[in-house]
Amino acid sequence: MPDDSSPSGARPALGLPDGYSRELCDRIAGWQYDRLPAAVVDTSKALILDTLGAIAGASQAPGIPGLLARLSRWEQAGSATGLLGMRRFSPPTAALANGAAAHALDFDDQHDPARVHTSCVVLPTLLATAEDAGPVSGRDFILAFAIGAELHARLGLACHNSLGRGWHPTMVSGTVAASIAAGRLLGLDGEGIANGLGFAYHQASGSAQSMRDGVLSKRIGAGFAARAAVLGAFLGADGLTGTRRTLEGNAGLFALYEGDDVHPGLLTDGLGERWRVPEYSFKPYPCCRCNHTAIGLGIGLHARGIRPSDVHSIEIRIGHVNWLTVGTPYDPARNDVVHAQFNIAYGFARALLDGRVDLESYLKSMISAPEVGMLTARTTIVDDPSIDPTAIEPARVKVVLADGGVIEVGSDTIKGSPQEPMTREEQRAKLRGCLRFGLGAGDAAADRLADAVDTLDQAPDAARALIDAFPR
Repeated sequence: MPDDSSPSGARPALGLPDGYSRELCDRIAGWQYDRLPAAVVDTSKALILDTLGAIAGASQAPGIPGLLARLSRWEQAGSATGLLGMRRFSPPTAALANGAAAHALDFDDQHDPARVHTSCVVLPTLLATAEDAGPVSGRDFILAFAIGAELHARLGLACHNSLGRGWHPTMVSGTVAASIAAGRLLGLDGEGIANGLGFAYHQASGSAQSMRDGVLSKRIGAGFAARAAVLGAFLGADGLTGTRRTLEGNAGLFALYEGDDVHPGLLTDGLGERWRVPEYSFKPYPCCRCNHTAIGLGIGLHARGIRPSDVHSIEIRIGHVNWLTVGTPYDPARNDVVHAQFNIAYGFARALLDGRVDLESYLKSMISAPEVGMLTARTTIVDDPSIDPTAIEPARVKVVLADGGVIEVGSDTIKGSPQEPMTREEQRAKLRGCLRFGLGAGDAAADRLADAVDTLDQAPDAARALIDAFPR
């Protein structure tokens, strides 16, 4: 053991015991499918299906054809599948391709309080891992998925201001969580999982600047995280040694990335007993989650008969982290889809104009429409100090009408969350819409994919069952 006076032996972050990361991995190594509550299994299946739909919908999303063309130029064979085009890649590259596609439409699930998109990292990681190592049973696949989703949510809650500090926690925490899930899928013991975790952490990165700048690198970030998780897990399986004190070290995740502004009990207390997986949200609108409450309010105002011609000015008040993420003034001249996805003024304008926000709302022809620019020019976004700065749900809207009247609406819940859930039929309609939008696939294809996921716990080869059911 290093001497406590040496830099390598400096006091761990938050005074956590040396061996904190290894203990976590030892606990996970012993988990079995039978310990999963029914609600966790059901939610895991719903998250898997939702993510496969998001991948299908992203076939022509800006950035994805270019990424796939580049990857295909470098690799023409491998032991894993890039779902769009059924390309053959190495497992890390397949995870990159599928992860980027899963996140491209910003239509993928999120744990709202933790501010993490999970399945866009965890599912591509596990699909590539299982295909290479297979056959992996559906039960083992669901167990690994639930582990990744649970840990990602808990890491996001523990590192509660990661996004506010400028990180993209979908990537940073996702890399870590997905590597542990992949290690469990490979049947590694605690040491092997811990080594994989260390290698994944050694690659972990992801800045929030991509979303603040509204650029394509944001949507590819989930793929980078999945790629790192796959590579880390397999290196751990091969016996290479990774960092020991990955979370608790003086240069570990908690200290280096979060400045010790962490609540570690939210990661480990009640782990395996009190589950966070059922808390995940499903997105009703294909854009940054920070926009969703305001979009819902805009749709409500449209339903009340309010039209842009009635509006003199609009004020939208949101919390600080939301404001940093989606509060930039909207510039239609940029004609940039990511800029629109990460702009609350655009999302609200589209909702008020159309009474809906869907995949077509983010087509190039829509985001630069003159009527959008006229309405967003009259919109002010306010960083409201009365709103919890890290809360994603709250939004307040004040509309001053041309006749001098004032309408004020607000909400502290967000559509698609456990507090305001999408119905099963709304989720299936979303799946059908994604498959039709991205691949021109009909309802029968959506039903086949849904059936494959619904019966995944009975599949002897989970990866093959999902890939065979995915529409071409």
